[in-house]
Amino acid sequence: MSEVRLQVQNLCKSFGITKAVQNVSFNINKGEVHALIGENGSGKSTLTNMLTGIYSIDSGTFILDGKEVHPKNQVEANDQGISIIVQELGTLSGLTVAENIFLGHEKRFVKYGFKNTNAMIREAQELLNSYGFTRIKASDMVDVYNFEDRKLIEIVKATYFKPKIVVIDETTTALSQEGREELYKQMNRIREEGDTIIFISHDLPEILQMSDTITVLRDGVYIDTVKSSEIDEDGLKKLMVGREITGNYYRADFGEKISDEVVMTVKDVTVPGQIENVSFELHKGEILGFGGLSESGMHEIGKACFGASYDRTGSVTLADGTQINSIKTAIAHGIAYTSKDRDNESIVLNQSIGDNICLPSVGFITNRRKMKDFAEKHAKEMSVKMVNTDQFVADLSGGNKQKVVLARWIGKDADILVFDSPTRGIDVKVKQDIYQLMDRMRKEGKSFIMISEELMELIGMCDRIMVMKDGKISGHLERSKDLDENSLIANMV
Repeated sequence: MSEVRLQVQNLCKSFGITKAVQNVSFNINKGEVHALIGENGSGKSTLTNMLTGIYSIDSGTFILDGKEVHPKNQVEANDQGISIIVQELGTLSGLTVAENIFLGHEKRFVKYGFKNTNAMIREAQELLNSYGFTRIKASDMVDVYNFEDRKLIEIVKATYFKPKIVVIDETTTALSQEGREELYKQMNRIREEGDTIIFISHDLPEILQMSDTITVLRDGVYIDTVKSSEIDEDGLKKLMVGREITGNYYRADFGEKISDEVVMTVKDVTVPGQIENVSFELHKGEILGFGGLSESGMHEIGKACFGASYDRTGSVTLADGTQINSIKTAIAHGIAYTSKDRDNESIVLNQSIGDNICLPSVGFITNRRKMKDFAEKHAKEMSVKMVNTDQFVADLSGGNKQKVVLARWIGKDADILVFDSPTRGIDVKVKQDIYQLMDRMRKEGKSFIMISEELMELIGMCDRIMVMKDGKISGHLERSKDLDENSLIANMV
């Protein structure tokens, strides 16, 4: 019989009138990957944030190896053998890679009141090398690294000291396939050493592949704990949503002719070190996909089309001849953009839901009452789980933050929507809603550039897919029933 590592007993947490976690109890064993799943706002991240000292506990207890734990911050959690890799960026700008890895534990390198910076850098580099991350330099400022590399740094930070429990909260959605394989390797190592992973992901095939046991939460309430080997995707969906998910998930059409009308022409766009001489046309009512490995340059395509690449050359031209060279021009001419780095580039965390939704439309809405009505309408359309639109975005789950980002641009009634990783951190039911929304909007003549590391998402939703490699377009695939992941991968590597 498996030995219990962590007991969750009668745990409760509220934010105002919202009961985020309600009297939840279950056990997690040693030497297992224990998945925690549920729709956005189900309480998954709230529960693990209490375990790791990010949130305080209203009532209830965590018992780790027979001893009650209630860390007041992440450093205390680390000292008690608990660590977390968070969904958004968990590294701090303005510090070196080494300082980020040993954040809160710098006293190891202090002697006679002086910090031995060289020793810290040397040890951090040895750790990075042991994980295979040799391209990352411990002495560099963390800001010089992209989103994915900073997640790799977080993996080292969260696991180097051999914690008893590692919480992985939606981390895989921020990683390319290479990064995921590295994370999976570390997960398997931790399990083999007899320690425990709490794994949060909305990718159900990944959950079934990587976990031993799955606990399901719904609306802050415990639903069930099942063995991964004894359930399938449909069974998990039913536990998560409380009913069967019916209807088409992706688009059902094939063979539709794309309109001849071109709404955006991208010609010889170059961003030094990112993309080189990229050219393509976007047609009215088209979903044009971009896929590739993390360093392929596909994420820079979205920024370039939105006027957000400061050292870009080449041209992005709309049908009326307008040149898109700035974000202001893009928004004024009906272009929307959602970034993969949601917290830093797509929302204002210390503003309300209402203010975030209204932000691009402020010049068109003349009074406060209309702004409130506008925000409430579009928050409701995207099923944002909230107290009301006055609630701060920072208090929302990752998936609900993404819904606010999408609500903003749906409300703006943009004609061209550049979506970079639009379903990152979003549950299966809301993904279906977003896909159906995109399908409806394209039929209304809206055009999409969809950038994604989820190959099935590209295959299921796009009219054409551009595959990126080393900053250039390496393949161009048309929508087809016969298109599969291997067709895309062949052009990526």
